[in-house]
Amino acid sequence: MVVPDFQSLMLPTLKVLSDGKARAVVRIRERVAKAEALTTEDLQELLPSGRQPVFANRIAWALVHMQRAGLVTRVARGIYQATESGTLLLGQAPKRIDMRLLGSYPAYAQWRQEQKRPRSRNRNGDKPGDPSTPEETLDAAAEQLRHALEADVLDRVRSAPPGFLERVIVDLLVAMGYGGGDEAMGQVTGGSGDGGIDGKIREDALGLDELCLQAKKYSADRPVGASDLRNFAGAIAAAGTTKGVFVTTSDFTPAAKDFVRRSPTRIVLINGSDLASLLVEHAVGVRTKRTLEIKRIDEDYFQLEDE
Repeated sequence: MVVPDFQSLMLPTLKVLSDGKARAVVRIRERVAKAEALTTEDLQELLPSGRQPVFANRIAWALVHMQRAGLVTRVARGIYQATESGTLLLGQAPKRIDMRLLGSYPAYAQWRQEQKRPRSRNRNGDKPGDPSTPEETLDAAAEQLRHALEADVLDRVRSAPPGFLERVIVDLLVAMGYGGGDEAMGQVTGGSGDGGIDGKIREDALGLDELCLQAKKYSADRPVGASDLRNFAGAIAAAGTTKGVFVTTSDFTPAAKDFVRRSPTRIVLINGSDLASLLVEHAVGVRTKRTLEIKRIDEDYFQLEDE
């Protein structure tokens, strides 16, 4: 039989977790495959790239989408568990779980909204449903994968032990070229008696110019307020420097942003979304899984001289 699409696999995947136990993805796949009566041949079908089974890929995406809606949660690497919302949904005996249904969950709707990108214009106008070129399809797929990766990266940072965010910020700024890109120029200072400074980047060998860092690991619904920025500005002044970077896994209130605009202290704000994007862009905490090479005709080679 044909392997079901990832939306059709959402309900059977959630049912596997209906007993509240946490299970590894490999065990989830085994149970879903049995419930869907998939054959060995079905399970061995590969994506066009030849690098991953179609079934494994679709189960992974089913979990990603349901996690964004809050129906399942990743409790450890490769291990998932149904949430209270997921159990409640199963109690309603839905005939199908798909993206339309997940859209009723605010967290999922917001995630999908962030994934949207402007439609490309073509010679026929902007008619919805016009087929995209292969390049546009690849770009859209890459963008979707990037958004999913950024969301996962931010989740990992939020769930990491205390103090990890400070190390992440130092590593990120060094990767971005601050301190000449030298790891030795970055230092985590967070802890008792840190004076409100969680880290520093020396921008010259003698330490005459330093960049102060502050980190707040907050949930998405707890933005950083103006008082935190005022305290940080005071800490920067006390450290004898004039600039800093304030990073949070949530966001900043309008009052906090207004304070930074008016403050004589140079402070750059990085919220959770920006942090995830920068980590992916500068390959901090992520690595390249596969590179797709696209070739095109070399017009110079085929430019023949007139005989």
